[in-house]
Amino acid sequence: MSQEAQKIAMTPQQGKPELIVIFESSAGVRAQSSPGMTAVASSSGNDVSGVQSILSKHNASLKLLFGPNEDRLRASLVAASSTAQKIGQTPPDLTPFYSVQAAEDKLDQLAKELRAERTVKAAYVKPGAAPAIFAQPDKVSTAAVASVTPNYQSRQSYLDPAPKGVDAAYANSIVGGSGERMKVCSVEFGWLFTHEDLMENQSGVIAGTAPVADNHGTATVGIVGADKNPYGVTGIVPRAISCASSVVDQTVAAAIKNAADKMSPGDIIFMSLHRPGPNTTGSGQFGFIALEWWPDDFAAIKYATSKGIIFVEAAGNGYQNLDDPIYETARAAYGFPSSYPNPFNTANPSSGAVIVGGGAPPEGTHGHSWWGPDRSRLAYSNYGSRVDCQGQGYDVTTTGYGDLQGGGRPELYYTDTFSGTSSATPIVASALCAAQGILKDFGRRPITGEECRQLVRSTGSPQQDGLQGPKEGQRIGNRPDLRQLIPAALKLTEWRPNARL
Repeated sequence: MSQEAQKIAMTPQQGKPELIVIFESSAGVRAQSSPGMTAVASSSGNDVSGVQSILSKHNASLKLLFGPNEDRLRASLVAASSTAQKIGQTPPDLTPFYSVQAAEDKLDQLAKELRAERTVKAAYVKPGAAPAIFAQPDKVSTAAVASVTPNYQSRQSYLDPAPKGVDAAYANSIVGGSGERMKVCSVEFGWLFTHEDLMENQSGVIAGTAPVADNHGTATVGIVGADKNPYGVTGIVPRAISCASSVVDQTVAAAIKNAADKMSPGDIIFMSLHRPGPNTTGSGQFGFIALEWWPDDFAAIKYATSKGIIFVEAAGNGYQNLDDPIYETARAAYGFPSSYPNPFNTANPSSGAVIVGGGAPPEGTHGHSWWGPDRSRLAYSNYGSRVDCQGQGYDVTTTGYGDLQGGGRPELYYTDTFSGTSSATPIVASALCAAQGILKDFGRRPITGEECRQLVRSTGSPQQDGLQGPKEGQRIGNRPDLRQLIPAALKLTEWRPNARL
């Protein structure tokens, strides 16, 4: 295998821990960083010398999380408010959020000392995010690669009519159903946008630095927008513009905010990542949960949805009931502020994101049936009242990895075994993109995040009982069906003014 092939075949990486500080809004903190030091000041005359002393003692620096400086961030929030008001939304205040750069072994102590400062509302350490793939696909196939890649579309059951799939052909038979003129952004570690099946409708990395190619991101983007041609796979919305925001040189929250600033109302951001939560044991992915549980990630997602952007988020592969009381009680132990209540509790304010669980694929997919009945909850998938809908969580055929077609060139890799809430999330994102594209062509306004949540909960192919027991109490929701979703979206918007934001 070539050196480049070895790089892309590597196991997806996990991000580094992050220390996030939320200052009191009245503190008026301003931070000016240079290599090795940070000058902390207060525009409102508050005493921030204690914060300065703590940073200096630990050789740490402070950086505004959501912008290059305080003035530019405030200007961007004013602009976002103008868009948000058109759909009756108010973007969250992102100005109090800062990140601390320091040696990893000092982060917990720094957080403890910072929490004691009067101007600090909260300080917490977040474990690194990781791709929400459940099982790493088999090793790269060494079989000879044909001069022209075979057509694998028949293996993409998620394209099929319901209940097997989302019925992509139905959507694509309607003008705009291919997602034409829509933009879909992946928040990820890396992608291979030179893949042979990702050449036509992509704009590459729009925020952050282009990272080393990675199979996981390549597989998720292939589900969404793989080119419509006679070979390889076909995306659910092949005419949508695929793009990406990298978490290699940005925090996850910053990657979301920076992507949202380059997108328009109705566009889609999806995130096939999860993070170790309070029940994590260190054994595999047990205890991993959706990222919005952390206040800065929640705020970034809320910022995107308040601008009319649809955010689709992996529920995570942690075997967790997200209704577990620990997601309430552990927030204080983590150092979260009480003003950011548990978002998994549906009685609390919502981020507006569509959260996606992992469901079993149709029986017999690729000759397998060991996972249980179609659309039943897969054992690894998190579940609960906050989970809105499901996508296929095993045996997904897409670009990348090389277990279906391998050889020595990553640009020709395909997989038959992509899995996890990683595979489920872009399937749902694509279905919503198809509906938005059709709404635009009918001159309707785009549907909002909360309306998307309503639609995927009220339409689709229903969840079934599974090997884990009855579906009651194990909610992952319905699998989207575009033949139901699109008419429901049109009906939802038909009484509104035919205005585009």
